[in-house]
Amino acid sequence: MRRNWLFHFVGILTVLVPLGARAQLVVLHDDGRTQPLAPFLGVLTTPDAPPVPPAMNDLGAADPVRLLPLRSPGLTPGPVPPRPTPELYQNTLTRPVFLVGADPRSQTWLRQHRSLLLSLGAVGLLVQAETQDDLETMASIAAGLPLLPAAAIDLIEALALTHIPVLISRRGIEQ
Repeated sequence: MRRNWLFHFVGILTVLVPLGARAQLVVLHDDGRTQPLAPFLGVLTTPDAPPVPPAMNDLGAADPVRLLPLRSPGLTPGPVPPRPTPELYQNTLTRPVFLVGADPRSQTWLRQHRSLLLSLGAVGLLVQAETQDDLETMASIAAGLPLLPAAAIDLIEALALTHIPVLISRRGIEQ
């Protein structure tokens, strides 16, 4: 009799415990700008998911196509006269940063300076792109350089930048 009761008790627990594990998610904080996490989990794909094209791997974990068109207002392709980096950035800039668009001038500049940028350990920000082809073209030219899609508006305003491509390092702001 006692063994029968224990058998039923374990059976009931086996059924009820999984039901408790299916509790609803609780929102801990929502400031009105909260974004779903699902789009950022794309890197955790299942083994049967189609592979990401190699050129897109250099653009980061998030789906960069969702950022298109990527524009940085007030920034156009053009010449950048060399000037010193503001002192604040000289002390906080740990790695050189370069800003490029998908325009022909930026493509040529990146091809010409790729080896130098690699040797400096520079990180690139793709600040203007219209299409997925633009993203893929710039990623293939950058081959081996980190190139992240970002409007970089705060950086552009802080350094009073008006043209791309540009290299920002402790040494200065230059093209």
